[in-house]
Amino acid sequence: MDTLTKSKQKQTKRPFVLAAVMLAMFMGAIEATIVSTAMPAIVADLGGFTLYSWVFSAYLLMNAITVLIYGKLSDLFGRKPILFFGITVFLIGSILCGFADSMNTLIIYRFIQGFGAGAVMPIATTIVGDIYTAEERAKIQGYLSSVWGISAVTGPAVGGILVQYASWKFVFWINIPLGILALIGLTLFLHENVEKKKHEIDYIGAILLTISISSLMFLLVEGGGRWSWGSWQILGLLAIFLITISGFVYQEGQAAEPVMPFNIWRERSIFIANITSLTTGIILIGISSFLPTFVQGVMEQSPIIAGFTLTTMSIGWPIASTLSGKMLITMGYRKTSIIGGLALILGSIVFVMMTATSGPLWAALGSFIVGFGMGLTSTAFIVSIQSTVAWQQRGIATAANMFMRNLGNTIGAALLGGILNNRLANYLSDNSKEFNEPVTVDSANLLLKENDRSRLAEPVRELLQNGLTLSLHWVYYVVLTFAIISLLLILFIPRKKENPANR
Repeated sequence: MDTLTKSKQKQTKRPFVLAAVMLAMFMGAIEATIVSTAMPAIVADLGGFTLYSWVFSAYLLMNAITVLIYGKLSDLFGRKPILFFGITVFLIGSILCGFADSMNTLIIYRFIQGFGAGAVMPIATTIVGDIYTAEERAKIQGYLSSVWGISAVTGPAVGGILVQYASWKFVFWINIPLGILALIGLTLFLHENVEKKKHEIDYIGAILLTISISSLMFLLVEGGGRWSWGSWQILGLLAIFLITISGFVYQEGQAAEPVMPFNIWRERSIFIANITSLTTGIILIGISSFLPTFVQGVMEQSPIIAGFTLTTMSIGWPIASTLSGKMLITMGYRKTSIIGGLALILGSIVFVMMTATSGPLWAALGSFIVGFGMGLTSTAFIVSIQSTVAWQQRGIATAANMFMRNLGNTIGAALLGGILNNRLANYLSDNSKEFNEPVTVDSANLLLKENDRSRLAEPVRELLQNGLTLSLHWVYYVVLTFAIISLLLILFIPRKKENPANR
């Protein structure tokens, strides 16, 4: 371990810092599940159902844009001030969200909230990499992963209670005490010795990155929906993305202190970890977005049961992350990642074999196995990356890995959503000619509510369920394909005896 980290350990009270970091991460993790639960009440109060998806997209967009920038700034100025800033902005956004009086203002406040959230996950994870040795990191990363499991279980329940007995506003305001406690813990117990020198901040790179990722997100979210793929809007966004991403790559090669130092990608283990995080991000969004649709629409189960089948993923993930602590030390990064990759394939096969009569326990099993695989691979990647680079690049290296997974989520949502809609539309077009009324892709919405489903004529319901089953199986075949690609990439991790304790 380097001298800088050792000196920080003497001053920093690690258990209290870890508690503060986990509070900050819990605040960000619970945001996804708790807001989803409250959205029907929010829409009922504020109106603007057509803007429903942008409440989530605004938050994710700013999160994805800023994660690399915060990672680099933490390498320049230290983790503490950047995380402190991110939590503060997140809390300001949370307070404002509770005061929103329309969907438009709520979306603006979600942009602010996402702007702060971009700092929370990568910097909190990086702090753990700074204050713990490589042997300890694997175990501690398991603790951090458990935050996601706890938030997945408690988020919907807490959100439902707040909406039913208080107001949806408290779904956002519940962040305030958590954030304040995290800020107090960081202020009192985290002490850094950052080398004082004048830095050349890569403003041009940051601007080009923001424009390129924004245009890509808009292209993927709106393409095939509001705008057709051949429209001038989509072609314009594609041109902006290609120009700005090319400019970003050129700028990073010229900048003295680039936002994304591409030299870290020359390390084969980091390159493979980042590319594999992109493919596993596609797998993750494919399961989490479309599994509830299968359980509710095809298996005819309640939303609570559908939520349960997803919750098992959040149980498998922290269990695997905890086990990986010993596995990384005894087996190494490569073998641990290979086992995780095999679990991703096995879980994907469970979904490919799933039918309407399989039952929710079968779906929950597949979800658990995929979560187990994600826990092994993600923990191995983070620990490997943090052990490969020096302190001065640990923040951006960690953020780059999380950025690639976020990018995989975005690409996966657009790709798999397009496949689902296309296959379902083709099936209904070929098989609904005998019906008097047109049966379209939108008709599938009627399967998701028990009252609407019960009013459907039996032939129409059977047609829609068969079409949805076929279309979702196409989605799961693509998920399986990316699981196989992920394992093949993992096999290229260098065969070497890791001794990260020296880092």
